[in-house]
Amino acid sequence: MESKSPVRVIVADDHPVVRIGVKAILSSAPAFQVVGEAVDGKAALELIHQLKPDLLLLDLRMPNLPGLETLRELTQHPDLHVRTVLLTGEIDRRGILEALQLGARGVLLKESVASDLVHCLEAVVQGEHWLNGKRVLNLVEVLRDLMAEEVEPPKNNYRLTAREISVIGYIVEGCTNKDVARECGIAEETVKRHLKNIFDKTGVSNRLELAMFALNHSLIKNTGSPAR
Repeated sequence: MESKSPVRVIVADDHPVVRIGVKAILSSAPAFQVVGEAVDGKAALELIHQLKPDLLLLDLRMPNLPGLETLRELTQHPDLHVRTVLLTGEIDRRGILEALQLGARGVLLKESVASDLVHCLEAVVQGEHWLNGKRVLNLVEVLRDLMAEEVEPPKNNYRLTAREISVIGYIVEGCTNKDVARECGIAEETVKRHLKNIFDKTGVSNRLELAMFALNHSLIKNTGSPAR
């Protein structure tokens, strides 16, 4: 009886320690084989085209092309039949919802990689999803719950989207575009586009005016420093 070929995995993370750790864990799981490593989303996409892996372990926050931006790119290539699990140190409800809507099959916290990695990948290979340390059997129900729990933006929000309000919160804290990109898991160019839209909608012309406008109009709930 022929043994099944191992599931082929690409690991995309800009931290070598994470890549080494994932490879070490999967080296003891014969059902999986790491066939490539990438330090950012762009490199991951190139490897996916070249190697046609079964699974992609994708870091949320990376230089050049972060996790969510990479997921968006993958939606433009339906011929690439790769299932993606998002790796992250932390992620909020909005980020989980966006990742699942973009096609991620699981979200795995880095702190739980050692105990949950193999179980997560097994679930994804079997066509299920993985979230909050367990298998998800009903994705529609999970998405509905996540959407129901989303905090509604202020009534007078100047047509700002939830993502734009999130960006404003970081600007109030004095974050640079690079900081915002890292915290939101998006590219710096995307942050710039968000800021342009925000300036247009609010009528301000610079970051200081935006911060004052946000505070005066209660566009953000508090001014506590974003978690890092």
